[in-house]
Amino acid sequence: MDQQLISIVVAAFNVEKYLDRCVNSLVMQTYPHLEIILVDDGSSDRSGSICDDWARKDERIKVIHKKNGGISDARNTGIRNA
Repeated sequence: MDQQLISIVVAAFNVEKYLDRCVNSLVMQTYPHLEIILVDDGSSDRSGSICDDWARKDERIKVIHKKNGGISDARNTGIRNA
C-alpha cells in the first residue's frame, strides 16, 4: 500500500516564543511521509530565522518567506506550495 504524503502548513507571524515547541512536535511525528511547510508571514521578530534553522535540521521542512498578508493569505500560500 502506498503511503500518501501529508503536508502540514504552519503560518508564522511573530511567534518566536512558541515556534520551536510547535515545530518540534511536528518533527517528532512517526508518520514517515510528512512535509512541513513553514510560512513566515513577514515577521518582525526572529520567527523567520527560527524557521530557517529548522529547515537546515530537517529535510522535510520547507520555508516560505513572504510579505505580511494575514493568516489566510499565509495558509493559502502554504497550500499552493504543498
